Amino acid sequence: MSLIAGSYEKFIWGYKLKPSNHYSSDQKTLTLTQLFSYPAHLSPITTVAVSGTAAASGGTDDTIHLYDLSTSSSLGAIHHHESSSVTSLAFYTPQNLSVPRNLFSTSADGFVSIFDADPFVLLTSVKVHKKGVNDLAVHHSGKLALTVGRDECLAMVNLVRGRRSFYHKLGKEASLIKFDGSGEKFFMVTEEKVGIHQAEDAKLLCELDGKKRILCAAPGENGVLLTGGEDRSITAWDTNSGKVAYCIEDAHSARVKGIVVLTKNDGGGTAENPYLVASASSDGVIRVWDVRMAIKEKLLPLAEAKTNSRLTCLAGSSIKSFKRPRIGDSAPKGEEKASTEDS
Repeated sequence: MSLIAGSYEKFIWGYKLKPSNHYSSDQKTLTLTQLFSYPAHLSPITTVAVSGTAAASGGTDDTIHLYDLSTSSSLGAIHHHESSSVTSLAFYTPQNLSVPRNLFSTSADGFVSIFDADPFVLLTSVKVHKKGVNDLAVHHSGKLALTVGRDECLAMVNLVRGRRSFYHKLGKEASLIKFDGSGEKFFMVTEEKVGIHQAEDAKLLCELDGKKRILCAAPGENGVLLTGGEDRSITAWDTNSGKVAYCIEDAHSARVKGIVVLTKNDGGGTAENPYLVASASSDGVIRVWDVRMAIKEKLLPLAEAKTNSRLTCLAGSSIKSFKRPRIGDSAPKGEEKASTEDS
């Protein structure tokens, strides 16, 4: 299991999560081993993404940096977003593969860029929003993505044809958008509220009201959505009932800037294989939790790492892959459109 975090101080942090031989819920039983740490960007890092051994980071220096986590090495940088900050990154990995097929990036000039991930080459860029794109969510089919932007609009991108297919004015700016695990619902975050929508027609099913502004979110299993933000807690929402399933109060001493679900509770887990969630805060602390123990009055983290930097984002992956990612120079001749459709 791997974690990667970006910071305001331009540093990228890579960690490997290693379990111990004995599991005990009342003490730290996992270790976050640092893989690397160095100033990868020329300005603050805004977003990170991980899939298997492939990782990527984007920043306000208009570049995307790529990493191979298996060797803790840099693969180089993509200087595609000229004069425009990279605002979000996302990998698409088919369910039957352990390596990503595509990398998607969004920028402050309203574009969505689609890259092949083997090797990393640009396929196409699509102008989706009139202003900057805040976030992007890729459907598990790999055929479409939803975006929200500073123009207060929701958009859908056809990833097979490489063009925008839907554009709707929301009337308010959404900062985050996520699909649930089934792809039948999506979640849209606006300040302290989370709207749960039906994916087929974008119908609003219900709205969740957090205490304070939500800064990060991650879908879990069985309709659970984990959120964190200015309340310094990790809240798990039951999106079927619209109620709070559980909450890790004061998970951090500062704002929660990133949440990652590292393992899935598929019914085959044991006490030695806990349901893991990682979180990062703006004071530089990364923690790993077994959320099954959240019913306790004071939940203790299973592992912790202190970066002594102002973290801005967190990503992770539990997918094991033995194929090394590589970077390419240009797309194959004649290939202008994205192709994320299964062969």
